Amino acid sequence: MKAHGYGSLLVAAVMACSSLGLSQNLPPEIKAKAEAKITELKAWGSDPQVVNAVLAYNASSPSEAQGMTNEKWKGLSVLDPAVRSFSKNPLAEYLKSKKDESISEIFVSGRDGGKVAFLSKPSYWNHKGKPKHEVPMTGKVYVGPIEVDESSGQQQFQVGLPVLAGGKPVGSIVIGLRAANFR
Repeated sequence: MKAHGYGSLLVAAVMACSSLGLSQNLPPEIKAKAEAKITELKAWGSDPQVVNAVLAYNASSPSEAQGMTNEKWKGLSVLDPAVRSFSKNPLAEYLKSKKDESISEIFVSGRDGGKVAFLSKPSYWNHKGKPKHEVPMTGKVYVGPIEVDESSGQQQFQVGLPVLAGGKPVGSIVIGLRAANFR
């Protein structure tokens, strides 16, 4: 992802909201298809397997998460046991079964912004303070602009959805959608 200050990201997130809370940043030729896909994906935030994994993380984060920082995260290889513990856990395996060709990445974060599970190592361990996590933590959907993602190397836009337990946000799920699939 491009380096932005928190303020500019928050402004982009606020500007990204439309009647469905979806992006005005997306070109008109892909917006309708993207909105349909996002509406479909919103159910993932209430999926019992996602919710239960986030609640378990929030109650007691795994040892690999304790003391993890974005700086430490950057130094870990994709083969590091700590990284693999989040890409091979039951929630990650479940998300792999739900992935389709339009999805380039998925990562689920707990209340604190730390990772619960992902398909492949994201660029950052923690997204606290970033709109892709903070907007869903208010119960709304975040849709970012189309850009080349640092971790996946693909032109995509990210959708941040709240993970809801009892109707309240307990975490977030960010899904990278390949822009080419919506043209």
